[in-house]
Amino acid sequence: LYYQVLNFAMIVSSALMIWKGLIVITGSESPIVVVLSGSMEPAFHRGDLLFLTNFHDDPIRAGEIVVFKVEGRDIPIVHRVIKIHEKENGNIKFLTKGDNNEVDDRGLYKEGQNWLEKKDVVGRARGFLPYVGMVTIIMNDYPKFKVRMQA
Repeated sequence: LYYQVLNFAMIVSSALMIWKGLIVITGSESPIVVVLSGSMEPAFHRGDLLFLTNFHDDPIRAGEIVVFKVEGRDIPIVHRVIKIHEKENGNIKFLTKGDNNEVDDRGLYKEGQNWLEKKDVVGRARGFLPYVGMVTIIMNDYPKFKVRMQA
């Protein structure tokens, strides 16, 4: 039993070290995310695993896919930058939209907010693995399945 506990602790600490290492290397607080909705189809589908970077020196460009957080929402959103608004002082604001959505994301932003800023960005999509994150979606959508997996 002692060796099983020790082995489990080694696995957990290794996973945490790898995760923290990825955060440092990618510059993103969340270097890997799962696409939870169909709003980005056909580019990304529900369950796709996205790999993110978030280097602050990289300018945000129209057409790129970003993952952002909105005040009052727990879950980050994966959408495409459709419009850039650059001020004379160099500050950049931008507007996003899901490829599969009819309208831009202003309805998703906090009340009174019309643009996102760099501080809202969790990361930018740099690669993906199709459907690898379906396990996460199944566990969220079907809590009974999660209980069975733990039993």
